[in-house]
Amino acid sequence: MTTTSGDQRGQQDGAPHGAPPADRREPGLDPLETVRGPADPARDVFLTGTVFLDIIFTGLDSAPVRGTESWARGMGSSPGGVANMATALARLGLRTSLAAAFGDDHYGEYCWDALEQGEGIDLSLSRTLPGWHSPVTVSMAYEGERTMVSHGHEAPHPDGAPADPPPARAAVASLVPGRAEEWVARAARSGTRVFADVGWDDTGRWDLAGLADLEHCEAFLPNAAEAMRYTRTDCPRAAARALADKVRYAVVTLGAEGAYAVDGATGETAEVPAIRVEALDPTGAGDVFVAGFVTGTLADWPLADRLAFAGLTAALSVQEFGGSLSAPTWTEIAAWWQHVQHDDRQDPEALRARYAFLEGLLPAPARPWPPRRAVPTIGFRSAVP
Repeated sequence: MTTTSGDQRGQQDGAPHGAPPADRREPGLDPLETVRGPADPARDVFLTGTVFLDIIFTGLDSAPVRGTESWARGMGSSPGGVANMATALARLGLRTSLAAAFGDDHYGEYCWDALEQGEGIDLSLSRTLPGWHSPVTVSMAYEGERTMVSHGHEAPHPDGAPADPPPARAAVASLVPGRAEEWVARAARSGTRVFADVGWDDTGRWDLAGLADLEHCEAFLPNAAEAMRYTRTDCPRAAARALADKVRYAVVTLGAEGAYAVDGATGETAEVPAIRVEALDPTGAGDVFVAGFVTGTLADWPLADRLAFAGLTAALSVQEFGGSLSAPTWTEIAAWWQHVQHDDRQDPEALRARYAFLEGLLPAPARPWPPRRAVPTIGFRSAVP
């Protein structure tokens, strides 16, 4: 997606103090309806990881300067970390299960309620740890980028996946150089389709062989810089082709240029340009992209449609605060689709050609564009009008 500085119009869903966040679930819209069978697992996607409380400052004109006080024109709070991915998947209609540790402080209570009651995410494999406080990230967004400061302590005991991950159509794993997660191999052996992303390699080795769980993955979705370093190439498209020797689907995000994918089994390639949007906060956009690609893959869409949908959902997410609460729902996608076809700043003909596959999927728009959001805070003592 191409991002430019935007005004501070987006705000997060609020909720009365002590009450669960606003329920944004959209029952009845099931992207996998045509491929479901009676013997399918109850879960569509399983994932595990660390849940953070994210506090996001937006509308900064520049990076904070030492010895000065900076004022932000916008602020938001939301569950972060693995919650970004879980929320994005759930909002696209996938039955999502998350195994994570939660602090027993107010932050942990808020995050649990936001995910379970607000988003309908299955937390039966998660737990609250007495005496452990929630990890926190403060994110500062400016000039289309972000700077983050995080704080947290290791959980008193491991907060990863259960020894035997539950049956699911798919799982999302975050690969770590030099570390193998037994649950990934077990999930793949049970027939779960594993999708993986990766973070920056702080060791500087960029050893593809060090990503031990990659052999169990169906899809790998790094960004261009990561892909080129791991494959020792100087072109992201060449990197994707090299990665397709390791996984069925190699997907490389190209920033302002869009995304490129290779099907290692058939040799098919797809490239989709970015959608130009005004970016408020890029937090979590990569997670939303992965969620969009997982959705399209499980629904058995053509490769180019999966790539286009992933890019669209990520582009919509950066126009709002935060990582998890900015993930779009189908209703918001429908509102965008109706709006963009009459937007002089876009190329309606090109968009209609590229996103025509949405016509048979989207519900009737039920809200105007852009979406109206409530005040961005953990919660008021009374409902915000």
